[in-house]
Amino acid sequence: MTQRLDYQVISPAGIKSLGGVYAYVAQCGLPASLIELVYLRISQINNCAYCLDMHTRTLIEKGETPQKLALVQAWAEAGPVFTARETAALAWAETVTRVAQTNVPDSAYEAARSVFDEKELVDLTIAISLMNAYNRMAISFRNTPQESRVRQASAG
Repeated sequence: MTQRLDYQVISPAGIKSLGGVYAYVAQCGLPASLIELVYLRISQINNCAYCLDMHTRTLIEKGETPQKLALVQAWAEAGPVFTARETAALAWAETVTRVAQTNVPDSAYEAARSVFDEKELVDLTIAISLMNAYNRMAISFRNTPQESRVRQASAG
């Protein structure tokens, strides 16, 4: 895969604006590991190799096990591997990411509200929206995953 263009160079002000939202999410009070799990799941749904690579690396650096990360895609069947808040966040991330198909039903909202207070749910939805935007940028312009660049460098 070859990068189509470097959007960070072409539109630094736009990317800086997204970075401002990213900075907000990082300090909003939701646990960083929860947000990263959500980012990973959204990137799985959207099939964003660049973001999958990045968030997997980040979660491993934060101490998550490869076994838990392997189960993110099947979180609903993983039993006690994920906490109640992680499960609720992953469920909310899926329904919001697939909004065209799900229309975010009341039952999904009620399930999320049973675990998150209003501000947490708004902040979680901001994080979900942000990662969907980042995925669309990376996929559209073919950002190459770090692992791909590492392997190319070691082969050449």
